Amino acid sequence: MIVELGHFALILALFVALIQTVMPLVGAQKRWSGWMAAGEAAASVQFMLLTFSFGALTYAFVTSDFSVSLVVSNSHTLKPMLYKVSGVWGNHEGSLLLWSLILALFGASVAWFGSNLPPTLRARVLAVQGSIGVAFLAFMLLTSNPFLRLEVPPFNGQDLNPLLQDPGLAFHPPFLYLGYVGMSVAFSFAVAALIEGRVDAAWGRWVRPWTLAAWIFLTIGIALGSWWAYYELGWGGFWFWDPVENASFMPWLIGAALLHSAIVVEKREALKAWTILLAILAFGFSLIGTFIVRSGVITSVHAFANDPERGVFILLILAFFMGGALMLFTVRASAMEAKGLFAPVSRESALVANNLLLAVSCMVVFVGTIWPLVAELVWDRKLSVGEPFFNAAFTPFMVVLALLLPLGAIMPWKRAVISRSLRPLMPAMVLAVSLGLLAYALQTGRSALGPVGLGLGAWVVFGALTDLWQRSGRGSINNRVGRIMRLPRADWGKAVAHGGFGVTVFAVAAMMAWQVEDIRTMNVGENFDLKGYTITLASVEDETGPNYYTTMAAFDITRDGKYIATVHPEKRVYPVAAMPTTEAGIDYGFTRDLYVVIGDAQDNGSWAVRSYYKPFANWIWGGSILMSLGGFISLADRRYRVAAGNRAAKIKAVPAE
Repeated sequence: MIVELGHFALILALFVALIQTVMPLVGAQKRWSGWMAAGEAAASVQFMLLTFSFGALTYAFVTSDFSVSLVVSNSHTLKPMLYKVSGVWGNHEGSLLLWSLILALFGASVAWFGSNLPPTLRARVLAVQGSIGVAFLAFMLLTSNPFLRLEVPPFNGQDLNPLLQDPGLAFHPPFLYLGYVGMSVAFSFAVAALIEGRVDAAWGRWVRPWTLAAWIFLTIGIALGSWWAYYELGWGGFWFWDPVENASFMPWLIGAALLHSAIVVEKREALKAWTILLAILAFGFSLIGTFIVRSGVITSVHAFANDPERGVFILLILAFFMGGALMLFTVRASAMEAKGLFAPVSRESALVANNLLLAVSCMVVFVGTIWPLVAELVWDRKLSVGEPFFNAAFTPFMVVLALLLPLGAIMPWKRAVISRSLRPLMPAMVLAVSLGLLAYALQTGRSALGPVGLGLGAWVVFGALTDLWQRSGRGSINNRVGRIMRLPRADWGKAVAHGGFGVTVFAVAAMMAWQVEDIRTMNVGENFDLKGYTITLASVEDETGPNYYTTMAAFDITRDGKYIATVHPEKRVYPVAAMPTTEAGIDYGFTRDLYVVIGDAQDNGSWAVRSYYKPFANWIWGGSILMSLGGFISLADRRYRVAAGNRAAKIKAVPAE
């Protein structure tokens, strides 16, 4: 009964989304306050209906209701409760319901927290959000219904993909969707502004917190996915340039560009057309990511579906929203005339350069991702675009971005002098160069990647600290520290986020340049040295887990005779799914990880062992945490809560006849 009610709620949500699309749009055009208010009520009702529908599907998974086809395909009675719950979104249909729920949540949030917006703008934003909801709810009900029943239910299910039975992957998709779908609000603001023909400083301030929230969640989601790939897949990497990884990375890059571009709209009323275009593209790349994951055009451990018909439906959604928005953008281009003028050397110009670097790097990732598909369709050739291409083509843009970031952040608006802006950054530059040279002098027989990464990362971090110090004005150190503590949270958030980017730049370079790999076969009781550590294979045992069998090894780690840790890498087999997985044994440290993987048994009774010394591995995710934390600090700024709506002209509404 609950499953049927959940299905019925899903159908009702589609009709409510239609009301949310039509009534506020007409109301805004006619200035009918009642019709505009209907959009707010519809957004709240749609969210409640989808919450109930999602809860009904979750109930079916938790209770192992094998009369539901989706539960049979993605669950099992022996599966731990966490993975029964995460199984709700660990598949195409359930994840699409989660997508729609989050879309409704953002729409309802605009209704709940958008009281500072002009009534017509809020109504049009809600209408665009509703139209996106209509498209995805129709897609779900017509091609991907999660509530389909089986005529003869089996006694048990087929289990969830074992690779997804992991805490990191349990929480990775919800955060990723909060980021993906959150970009829809920026898109809705852009389309609503194009319909009204009004883009000004107030609009720039309104769109920033929504974009920032989406970017924060996307950062967390990408970091969780990267961390999962590092410790779960057993190959020791944190980023493989997999097409689905790229699908989440592209809107992250465009979202970062949008955040910086909106600042120029707010502060200087410039770059209006560019900012609107970025808002459209950010959501466009989210839809492209949805197509890649669900169309079956690529094969990946991240992919959900292999159904070309579903891919065509998503392409139609993409064409409708992107095509419509870009056509509207073309028609309204003349209404987005820039008011603020600025010199070639200024903070505005630095932000333009920042935008270009992020946008071009996104296009590099996009071309590298889809080129094999294009080659196969057009020339019938099988091509592979992998890590060497992306490293060579993408890295230079990030290097230039890191070099520009501290200088651009400290430049004054409108007009600047490079020598004057560089002067306070000289100590940061000296420290960064010194650290890079020191690292180069200490390493032997290695590339310059590590020292360059250290220098760049230090330049960005020290540059962010210098920016904070410069904002404290003049006077005694105590007075300047006091003024720093009283700076707006947005200033602190910017410094923390930029510092996190610098930490990540350094950590990625250090891990790629200085890691040590060892591959060998070992018998129980044997040991070997890895970067000053002695690793001993203490035992190999067969054990049984809740829903899997495992071969678990124990490796004792010592250094100079002193015990450090024992790690337990595993080779698991899930009998229901008939699929093996590898669980790495990792001794986490502040400046290094010791990473051990147990392989297959050899004919002579030994075991294949692969191990790594990974310097500063955790700093990669530490940098991501800092970037997210910086975003949260900025989001807590009072100026975002009060916003510019108090300055907006009040729109006089008349009742509908």
